[in-house]
Amino acid sequence: MKILSIDPGYERVGIAILEKNINTPVARGQKPEALIYSSCFKTDAALLLTERISLIGNEINRVIKKYSPDALAIETLFFTVNKKTAMGVAEARGVIMYECSQAHLKIFEYTPLQIKIAVTSYGKSTKDQVIMMTKKLITMDESITSDDEIDAIAIGLTCFAHEKSLTSAPNFTK
Repeated sequence: MKILSIDPGYERVGIAILEKNINTPVARGQKPEALIYSSCFKTDAALLLTERISLIGNEINRVIKKYSPDALAIETLFFTVNKKTAMGVAEARGVIMYECSQAHLKIFEYTPLQIKIAVTSYGKSTKDQVIMMTKKLITMDESITSDDEIDAIAIGLTCFAHEKSLTSAPNFTK
């Protein structure tokens, strides 16, 4: 079972592909989920928002074609004081969800609270606590330092924790 997990944005998009092997028992000390790919995709602030959204759509399409995920896990939009930023992020989420729906991926959305609880067991965790626990829950390269990238990994872990039907069915198909 492969999950494409996304921390959406239009300046930076955290992208991760996580896989959970549901057909083979996990050896003692081995983690059940594996990080297959992760990145922080960045767009140039000098570009128009429409160009940035297009680049994000192209990148998501590329990742889907390369890794063939079964589902998308994406963070819901959290409105802040800056409505202009929230609108841009909403547009980025739209193109991400469009590309995933075109690829027939099942789509799961999670709030920041759900992600914090799934990863740290505490809904008021700090960013540093989420990062620390994400690194404990899945093996990742030490070069991964981008908050957006680590958030995408945490979103994927949240999907595996919440969607038991995805991880218990031996022959899950799209």
